[in-house]
Amino acid sequence: MSRREGPALLRGAVEHYEDAVYYDHAYARRATDIEHYVALAEEVGGPVLELGVGTGRVTEALLAAGHTVVGVDVSRPMLERARARLAPYGSQVRLLEGDLRTLRLGRRFPLVIAPFNVFMHVYTHDDFARAMATVRAHLRPSGRFGFDVLMPYPDVMARDPEKFYRCGSVKPRGRVRARYSEAFAYDPVRQVQHVTMVFEPLDGSPGTVVELSQRQFFPMELEALLSQAGFAIEARYGDFDRRAFDEDADAQVLVTRARVRRSST
Repeated sequence: MSRREGPALLRGAVEHYEDAVYYDHAYARRATDIEHYVALAEEVGGPVLELGVGTGRVTEALLAAGHTVVGVDVSRPMLERARARLAPYGSQVRLLEGDLRTLRLGRRFPLVIAPFNVFMHVYTHDDFARAMATVRAHLRPSGRFGFDVLMPYPDVMARDPEKFYRCGSVKPRGRVRARYSEAFAYDPVRQVQHVTMVFEPLDGSPGTVVELSQRQFFPMELEALLSQAGFAIEARYGDFDRRAFDEDADAQVLVTRARVRRSST
């Protein structure tokens, strides 16, 4: 079995999220998506259900803007850091461990969001349908579902999987500085991009290898999957500045709504 199959896919779904301190360090400067989701919450209203809350990066901004948030994540390390980070907001936020394919809270929200490529960990069409059923189960009739995934990059998919690209060095707070490099291996059958991240501490201590597996969604495929799940695209942007979605888009930033199901009788 190649590293693109089975266990590697499972490792790639969780390993990047086991070190919440590094995660926050790596994405400390990421802010444009936060601005987009806060603006969306202002337009649609709250409370907000966030699927894939992570360490609370987006949640914190929503709370600061006055919204009430229920955040769900499958990763315990990420949730632990989120709880510490968001403790000052008290009952304004509720954090839960759960799988977005099976979650049922028994309540509905005007806005459900899944920021920062959460759906790129939904690897099969069946799991996508289950995830969208979760979204529908938690949306009010007039509610909106906002999420984002990366545009597939053909040049990245075509990279030599045996070649490692040097990316400088990193030093999360309280850690030893480490050289960072990464390799890319694309599985064209499953449409999954496998990223192998290697951290080599400069003090000579043992290094760390972290796998990340991200499902690639091509635009027409994603539109079809949403339609099959009973959702209509209300807006699709090419980035978080809400510029037009075209061939130069960096991301697929979507705002969708559930179509009304008509009785067969």
